[in-house]
Amino acid sequence: MSGPLEQGEPAPDDDNTPRIPAPRAAGDDLTGGGRRGGSGTFVPGPREGNRFSAPDAGAEADADPAPERPAVERQAPERPAVEGPLTGPGPRSHTVLKSLLGAWALAACSAEETDAVEAHLTECAPCAEEALRLRDAVGLLQAERSLDLDPLLRSRVLENCLGRRPARIPVPLWAAPYDAETARLDALLNDFGDAEWHAPVRLKWFEQERQVGRRTTVAGVIGHLMAVDALVATALGLEDPVPLGPEEEAAGPTARTEALWRAGAYPLTRTVREPWRDQSHTLLRTVSFAGRKVAELDVPYGEFALPLQDAMLDRAFECWIHAGDIAEAVDYPYDPPSGAHLHRMIDLAARILPATLADRRRAGLASPARGLVAAGSPGRSLRLEIEGAGGGDWHIALDSPAAVASPEHEVAHVALDGVEFCRLAAGHVPPHEAAVGQLGDREAISDVLFAAASLSRM
Repeated sequence: MSGPLEQGEPAPDDDNTPRIPAPRAAGDDLTGGGRRGGSGTFVPGPREGNRFSAPDAGAEADADPAPERPAVERQAPERPAVEGPLTGPGPRSHTVLKSLLGAWALAACSAEETDAVEAHLTECAPCAEEALRLRDAVGLLQAERSLDLDPLLRSRVLENCLGRRPARIPVPLWAAPYDAETARLDALLNDFGDAEWHAPVRLKWFEQERQVGRRTTVAGVIGHLMAVDALVATALGLEDPVPLGPEEEAAGPTARTEALWRAGAYPLTRTVREPWRDQSHTLLRTVSFAGRKVAELDVPYGEFALPLQDAMLDRAFECWIHAGDIAEAVDYPYDPPSGAHLHRMIDLAARILPATLADRRRAGLASPARGLVAAGSPGRSLRLEIEGAGGGDWHIALDSPAAVASPEHEVAHVALDGVEFCRLAAGHVPPHEAAVGQLGDREAISDVLFAAASLSRM
């Protein structure tokens, strides 16, 4: 390399470096012709295209240099035009690539520019340090955010819209959880390709005092939801999508699902999404127009029946649980319902527990009642404390569904997280593995936990 530049001496020429006019010094030609460098060499004037005007074609240069006007040639040597950052062939200079670091940190470079900058960063330590500093600064300007939409975004948008102009036919409060959960599941399915629709899923529930399961696919789960939702549809007089024979019309959820899977009327591919979504929309429209008149309508589940408002909560609960199964199968996170909706689902399970416990006692699967309790009289109770979102306290009657669960007759206390209780009620967590805080009568606690697990079904 050559020694240091003398003061006023021009820097070595680089075809890839944009020309920036040097500061004016004594001896500069103020007419745009040129100037004499510090060593006495002549520096040509600006090229065509610079922001300075070209030399006057009629100007004459002196033969001998003079202090005020150095001798110049009228025509400056022709040089190649300055190329853009990455428009020309060949390697790029350090200066050009350094000038792109800011755009690179903001991810604003083209693919060609990005490749060139990143190749340069492997060779130039100062630029690599500057690039890291700029990238950290960009991170401070805008924190990373999840690509997932807020699960409450839809509810907030609807609430804002309804606040400005209330709906003529609002969705009943007891149908809102089903509306929210079907919308969330539909959003999850929206970007699935063929491979995801055929991803294996294991349905789990509790049966005969143990956890059982059934393997299917994502499309099979949606078919299962459609088959069981049809119980509500037929109760409302809507079309039944499940092809059943006369002897199967009173079939429960498992038999209906098996029938739909066997029939092939709805291929278990991504095509099953549209009829399931249309069915859920039709259910919501129907109950919205019917209003309070249908809230107490019985929906038969084969061996038992639920009022329509409870059946819609049950369908919301199962939609959320199976959406979690699908998300787990494709390795995708899935949040629980909102606190208000989760509370309603837990309340439904707590209200059903006394009758379920009585059924298990008749089958010899629970400890005997402690004496006869007349209908409406207080009896032994277990306090069920649910923590977290959707939580609260419920007293479960232990001896008879008709008894009043009195806090004064509390013999046991159980505490669980809300989501953990729902997973227990869905048969996804065996009773002996549930994270439970317990105090009091161990036999009563075991009876209630097993009764909660037996609420599950396929």
